[in-house]
Amino acid sequence: MLPAHRTRAEQFDDLVLDAVEDVERTWARQLAGTEFAVEDVPPSDPAPWEHGGVPLGRCFPAEAGQPARVVVYRRPLELRAQDEDDLADLVHDVVVEQVAHLLARTPEEIDPHFEGR
Repeated sequence: MLPAHRTRAEQFDDLVLDAVEDVERTWARQLAGTEFAVEDVPPSDPAPWEHGGVPLGRCFPAEAGQPARVVVYRRPLELRAQDEDDLADLVHDVVVEQVAHLLARTPEEIDPHFEGR
């Protein structure tokens, strides 16, 4: 029996989940309670501290009883990726970068294999 067809959005969600699971292997305690989400596009123009155009992801520290949150933006990443493998690498890099920012670490501390782009 063939698996049901998965939409591009569902496939993207799987890439994010894989990246989060990879990061949580080492950082689960520090990320306890952190929410990870996917949105199609950023809701607004870049924040003053964001450089280089459309953000690929954002992190929001815990505050006022709300948990910390990392958001990955699907459409900007899909548009930037050359192919499916490149998309998986980009998603992983964005998750690592946002977790690093959230935990006040370098991306290389979060993932020693981080290459960034």
